[in-house]
Amino acid sequence: MNNWKKKFTIIWTGQLFSTLSSSVVSYAVIFWLSIETGSAEVLAFATIAAMLPQLLLGLFSGVMIDRWDRKKIMIIADIFIALCSAVIAFWFYTGRVELVHIYILLSLRSVGTAFHVPAMQASIPLFVPGPELMRVAGFNQVIHSVSAIAGPAFAALLISSFDMTYVLLFDVLGAVFAVTSLLMVHIPNPDKTEEAQNRSIFREMKEGLKAIYSKPGLLWLFIFVVLAMFFIMPVSVLFPLMTISHFSGGTYQMSLVEVAWGAGMLLGGALLGILKMKADKIVLINAMYIVLGLSFAFSGVLPSSGFYYFVALTLLGGISAAVYFGAFTVVLQTTVEPSAMGRVFSIHGSLTMLPAMIGILQTGFIADRIGITNAFIIAGFAICLVGIASFMVPAIRGMIGIESRARNQEPGIKSQD
Repeated sequence: MNNWKKKFTIIWTGQLFSTLSSSVVSYAVIFWLSIETGSAEVLAFATIAAMLPQLLLGLFSGVMIDRWDRKKIMIIADIFIALCSAVIAFWFYTGRVELVHIYILLSLRSVGTAFHVPAMQASIPLFVPGPELMRVAGFNQVIHSVSAIAGPAFAALLISSFDMTYVLLFDVLGAVFAVTSLLMVHIPNPDKTEEAQNRSIFREMKEGLKAIYSKPGLLWLFIFVVLAMFFIMPVSVLFPLMTISHFSGGTYQMSLVEVAWGAGMLLGGALLGILKMKADKIVLINAMYIVLGLSFAFSGVLPSSGFYYFVALTLLGGISAAVYFGAFTVVLQTTVEPSAMGRVFSIHGSLTMLPAMIGILQTGFIADRIGITNAFIIAGFAICLVGIASFMVPAIRGMIGIESRARNQEPGIKSQD
């Protein structure tokens, strides 16, 4: 086994356990809120609480990731997230848990995520050969897919069998696996000149933004993903309520829908990881908007007796999401300098959070005034329009083929040890 493969396997195994445990905790909280309150607004506020820190810290965390040791950042973030889950568990144990406690702790967990996710994404191109990045992106999607499949199923089983206190402690166990795996490997950091190390934080933020807007095609990709997220996120929050209110489902049906989404992501990740998806990544990104949008729109027109068709469409949506995220990640990893990659990934996270939060704030209004099914239809067709429009932008069309040439040059490979 090549050395980079051994290193990636060790990290991948630890992240699998960590992501799975976090998934169980996240779904358990969502199910608990859905069952206890049945409120779209509560789910919306919980989602905002989990997103707001990533929005506010995006530019700042990216600068720190590009300055500091990325391995240490991931270790500290994992430990911090686990401690936050332990605090939530304590509030449940004392029987004094309130919605405000959950909102606060979800926000604090999000602080750790704001550092961990871009640090991980920015680290991979530093030890994985360029031609293998798409395959690695597929395997990373498998982590999230397995978590999306097993997470809701375990969460539904655990919250019906145990107190939430013990469910939340799963996150602590997952962090132990993740930190242990990271301690076993060396992750290189990009070379930094003395001049670069002495730059101000604001200058580095500006350079991170310049890495995006200096490439017109990349800038347009960011613009379209921001538009798409404005419609995707409110609908994603409504999935549990769609299952409960429109299809008259319960905890089992909610978990089945989440499992279908995870299974779709697993299939999409397998396509990326095993087949390496020969199609151009820009074409894949644009096409997946259309597929995902159609899965939402058709879900909205289903009758109340069409629950299993809803599950099938959710499966299709999961496939398109996995292919999209994998392709978009590889485009960034192969077109951005390694020294700026942490900033670019964190900026991407912040930019997608802002319109998503604006959309989520309207979730209660959408559910009560527009109707959940109509929200699926409107959002689905809007996402399709984003995909169609993105094919028509000359700057994006000009990027077709560039990604594969850049990848073959293996940018960012500093060390194979």
